[in-house]
Amino acid sequence: MCYQRMQRILTAIVLGITLLFFALGASGDKTMFQIAVVLQSFVIFMLLVWAFTNFCPSIWFFKKIFPPCPWKED
Repeated sequence: MCYQRMQRILTAIVLGITLLFFALGASGDKTMFQIAVVLQSFVIFMLLVWAFTNFCPSIWFFKKIFPPCPWKED
């Protein structure tokens, strides 16, 4: 497993969990809805940090553990 793939998998997992919390919040659980909003806001904030600074903390962390992916960069 490579660090780019792990970062994408982690993002997908966090977004999936957020969707679950949104669904539970839509059924009437106010706390779950609030958790979903906080998680979604965190993901948006981290993507904006990555977009404006070209620094992604999860990629920085995963680079220390996993090798780069074998595909070539364009």
